[in-house]
Amino acid sequence: MPVSSSFKTLVVDQLNRAVPRIRARPMFGGVGLYSGELFFALIADDTVYFKVDASTRPEFEARGMEPFRPFGDEGGTMQYYQLPEDVLEDPETLRPWAEKALAVARQSKGRRK
Repeated sequence: MPVSSSFKTLVVDQLNRAVPRIRARPMFGGVGLYSGELFFALIADDTVYFKVDASTRPEFEARGMEPFRPFGDEGGTMQYYQLPEDVLEDPETLRPWAEKALAVARQSKGRRK
C-alpha cells in the first residue's frame, strides 16, 4: 500500500481547497486523511478512497469505482470506495464528495459512542 509523497501532497492540497483542516497521518503503509478529528478517507497505492455508507455508495458504484480491499482481491472490503480521478482534480467538484464522506464519518463516529 505504498503512497508516493508527491501523490499525498497533491491529495492534501486538493482537499484543503475543498474542506477545512485536512491532515494526513501514516497508517499501515498507507495514509489516513482527517478533517479535524474525523477520519473520512485514506490513500493506498496512490489511490484515494472516501468513506461511504448505503446512501453514498451508489454514487461511487455508478462511476465504476471499487471498494478498498486491504488484503487484496481475495480479502474482504471496507466501507471506503475509490474516488474518481476527475473529482480529485477539481476542488469545486471535490467539495460535495468530501462533505458527504465527512457526514458519513461523523455519523459513524456518533454511533460508536
